[in-house]
Amino acid sequence: MPLLITGIHGFVGSNLVTALKENHKIYGLDIVSPEKEGIIKTYSWNELDELPEIDVIIHLAGKAHDTKNKTDAKEYFEINTGLTQRIFDYFLRSNAVKFIFFSSVKAAADKVEGEILTEDVIPKPVGPYGESKIKAEEYILGIAGQARNDKIVYIFRPCMIHGHGNKGNLNLLYNVVNKGVPYPLGAFENKRSFLNICNLAFIVEQFILQNPQSGIYHLADDEPVSTNELIKLIAKSKDIKERIVLLNKDLIKAIAKTGDLFRLPLNSERLQKLTENYVVSNKKMKEALGIKSLPVSVEDGFKHTLSSLNQ
Repeated sequence: MPLLITGIHGFVGSNLVTALKENHKIYGLDIVSPEKEGIIKTYSWNELDELPEIDVIIHLAGKAHDTKNKTDAKEYFEINTGLTQRIFDYFLRSNAVKFIFFSSVKAAADKVEGEILTEDVIPKPVGPYGESKIKAEEYILGIAGQARNDKIVYIFRPCMIHGHGNKGNLNLLYNVVNKGVPYPLGAFENKRSFLNICNLAFIVEQFILQNPQSGIYHLADDEPVSTNELIKLIAKSKDIKERIVLLNKDLIKAIAKTGDLFRLPLNSERLQKLTENYVVSNKKMKEALGIKSLPVSVEDGFKHTLSSLNQ
């Protein structure tokens, strides 16, 4: 089946190409076009009208969330919203029958209200990253109804993705544990959802091969993981002792309030981000695919990721 994947040179794009290249003809669309194993040809964004016949478009290209807040807000909207509009307009006028847009759970909520984040939530993104993603979703949903009846549109909202070539906050935590730095927030037993790249590739493949109903789907592994559990997995992968300190919660909160006044590394906002729960439901996705569980367990998925970091 001929596929077009935008953003093929990124972390997710590279892993998807590896997973899908044996069973599909893959074309790329990216801002750079070096040869890549598994890609027949990579096109630039100025060559949309030169693309061959495609059955499925997987739109990954986007501006990743800058946790250091150094990216200009305009850049998020130009890339995450603008490029999505361009490729979706192309999809509507092409003969492609499926469009998969990679949005983010951050388009739905910066903070989970209640115990678990589902697709029924009224989106309340905070910051230009999530706002640019929800604008892209709104554009797709706003004109998808004008498409031919054979057009199928999926909006994926994955949580934090990890795997070979992983970047981001998981790497930061890995380096902290590897250096033997004690983790002082062990008393906060927070739970967060993650998504292993192998499970993501499985989900994409199944949505290509099957015909679930068009709509929004949250993507996550079957079980959430606490920061303490993750630290233990990292330490085990390095064959070192985890160093988790159970300081009094009230003391930590008092230190954070002091940080609000004197601009210390730990303040109330940062403490909230480090200790909050962010659990994402994958129930709708699994029901759509007719499966009870994803192929890779949470622990095995992290073992695979951490082994790649240890290399």
